[in-house]
Amino acid sequence: MTTSVIHTQALAKVYRTGVGLQPLNLEIKAGEIFGFLGPNGAGKTTAIRTLMGYLRPTGGEAQVLGLDVRRSTREIHAQVGYLPGELRLAPHLTAQELFGILGRLRGGMSVRQVHELTDRFGLDSSRPLGTLSKGNKQKVGLIAALLGQPDLLILDEPTDGLDPLVHDEVLQVLREFRREGRTVFLSSHVLTEVEQVADRVGIIRGGRLVTVARVAELKAQLPHRLEVRFAQPVPESVFQTLPELRDVQIEHQTLRCVVVGEADHLIKTLAAYRVLEIRGHQPSLEDVFLSFYREEAHVDSLAF
Repeated sequence: MTTSVIHTQALAKVYRTGVGLQPLNLEIKAGEIFGFLGPNGAGKTTAIRTLMGYLRPTGGEAQVLGLDVRRSTREIHAQVGYLPGELRLAPHLTAQELFGILGRLRGGMSVRQVHELTDRFGLDSSRPLGTLSKGNKQKVGLIAALLGQPDLLILDEPTDGLDPLVHDEVLQVLREFRREGRTVFLSSHVLTEVEQVADRVGIIRGGRLVTVARVAELKAQLPHRLEVRFAQPVPESVFQTLPELRDVQIEHQTLRCVVVGEADHLIKTLAAYRVLEIRGHQPSLEDVFLSFYREEAHVDSLAF
């Protein structure tokens, strides 16, 4: 039976200005990578800091690894691998010294694991943290979160400042983490990376969670262009009546159209003809993300 790793019920953190995290209902299961999407100010970091106990909720409840976020903050910190969006490191320490401190706090540290991660990420752990570049400091934060093989990672913009090779290595580590049955809660502005690794995504807008779904399900909801080339002429009228097609045009035995929603009727109709080639533009996760925010802009414009 799949267990709940993060569970919230009407969890809220509302500031005096009225903005923040509106009542959030969310369930994250063991062994999945969950992508948490939204622009700056949408409420992503507020949600994460509330789950970690750094912010006191103003309403609702939440459990992380079965621990209450109000009463068990210390235990949550000990059991969760956490990377904050704004990483602050003691400048006089080396990465190696920091890892040793964290290892003692967590009841032990695998020297082998530290060596493997510093090698994979290309980090010199002997240098003082204050001398490191932004990208190398980010590597330190990632390794610190991964130490001890926690059952849950909560990562706020984990690839910020990393070069492309290290970026890809981090995504590979997250895939390995999932294969071991562990869970990743990943907040990111980089939609392409979320699309590469996430099982499900949640989109937050104005402090409210507007949708949660598998990536493929979200992409299937968007219109996408399709081009079909036939071996013989076909009547345009046959495709004009299909409910999922828009902007239907047939020229030189080639059908061009926009598909909205399920393509069941289209597939069954195409089966009656000899099809030479099908080309389509599959929407990206970025298309999905932007569609939600265009909708918000449209609603806001109607209010004036």
